[in-house]
Amino acid sequence: MVIEQIYTGCLAQGAYYIESDGEAAVIDPLREVQPYIDRAAKSGAKIKYIFETHYHADFVSGHVDLAKKTGATIVLGPVLIEPGYEAHIGQDGEEFSIGKVKIRLLHTPGHTMESSCYLLMDENGQEKALFTGDTLFIGDVGRPDLAQKVVEDLTPEKLASHLYDSLRNKIMTLPDNIIIYPAHGAGSPCGKKMSKETTDTLGNQKKTNYALDPSLTREQFVAKLLDGLTPPPGYFPANVLMNIKGYESIDNVFERAKRPLKPTEFEITATETRPLVLDTRSAENFAKGHIPNSINIGLDGSFAIWAGTLITDVNTPILLICDTGREEEAITRLARVGFDNVIGYLDGGFEAWKKAGFEIDKVEQVTAEELAQIHKNSEVHIVDVRKKSEYDSEHLIEAINAPLDYINDSMKLLSPDTKYYVHCAGGYRSMAFISILKSRGYEHLVDVKGGFKAIKETGKFRMTDYVCPTTEL
Repeated sequence: MVIEQIYTGCLAQGAYYIESDGEAAVIDPLREVQPYIDRAAKSGAKIKYIFETHYHADFVSGHVDLAKKTGATIVLGPVLIEPGYEAHIGQDGEEFSIGKVKIRLLHTPGHTMESSCYLLMDENGQEKALFTGDTLFIGDVGRPDLAQKVVEDLTPEKLASHLYDSLRNKIMTLPDNIIIYPAHGAGSPCGKKMSKETTDTLGNQKKTNYALDPSLTREQFVAKLLDGLTPPPGYFPANVLMNIKGYESIDNVFERAKRPLKPTEFEITATETRPLVLDTRSAENFAKGHIPNSINIGLDGSFAIWAGTLITDVNTPILLICDTGREEEAITRLARVGFDNVIGYLDGGFEAWKKAGFEIDKVEQVTAEELAQIHKNSEVHIVDVRKKSEYDSEHLIEAINAPLDYINDSMKLLSPDTKYYVHCAGGYRSMAFISILKSRGYEHLVDVKGGFKAIKETGKFRMTDYVCPTTEL
């Protein structure tokens, strides 16, 4: 028996490959499915089942394409909305054979109503692993406010109550030595307190996961689960619908997107179609030079999540600017969150644009030490674009919090005529923030290199009292 976790850091997402005696199953595959096909071929195995733990909101699953390419059966738990593709709708307790092992479906509503976990039993019938989807994470559980409202009174409170029952009646009754394999880890917006660890024993989770505290009443559990929830990223509803209804093959998405455009062609396309021009290079390189009105979301970060958070419509036509050789990576990572309308990329990258003599723009940057000197000699306006939780933990006394997550509201806190020094934790988010506001007419924004970390290390700024460490990027 083989169990492999295929973890994708950009989405903090875990897919799983299970194999026994020439047959295989894949749980919660990502949009690009060839790696799963190649993995099965490596062992000479046939993919028999594709198990979906629920209709995902934070990424587009590869279940439809993978089924078409392999003939495998898609399995869903009991659903309130019928899928727009052929699938087996499983029942609570139903078992599926894969070679010499079995997988039992456990219907665990709460995160969504169709949410299900899959219990793996070895050749001897011993319960070995539980693939929990978004029902149970390491250190947390799935948020109960992302489900499509298919019935009028399906509230987060009612879903949280369902989750209370699912955890206590279906999961906590299992043996403590079972290994928990969740769909997400730290960095995913699908929970609040997820650990960086991506597996654990159920027994240890019973000891350390607040949601599995047996002393919690239903009312206390619901209150804890709902406390501190922030609005989900805007792309979530579109991803849910794609996972329910089906979607265009990623092969077609690639065929349309892998269109190299010379600088003149790129400029004409940008003028005629009015797409979003998305620069995926590093913040440092973007600051040194970029195409006017382009926005910066770097590939070397939580690119897909931030793209989904900041680009409000998944149908937006997108032109890409990438470091040469990374165009396919950008197209793939955008498609994972439903952005299928990339219409081309700048052939030769930004250097080709620059050599062709087209107009360029830059972002002013200062070091933390330079900011300290400026601050010493004159009044400055400092903007902290980290999440509110990070800001509340510790921040500069003078800084205002304008989270990148909610940029349309945050920009209202700033005046286009005022000069602001902008920072995040390390520099990734501040450049995204500045690039978007520059495209909207805010011309007096200065990036603080190294972000809050560098500012704090100078020891020259007044800070609020330290509360707790943060791990957000």
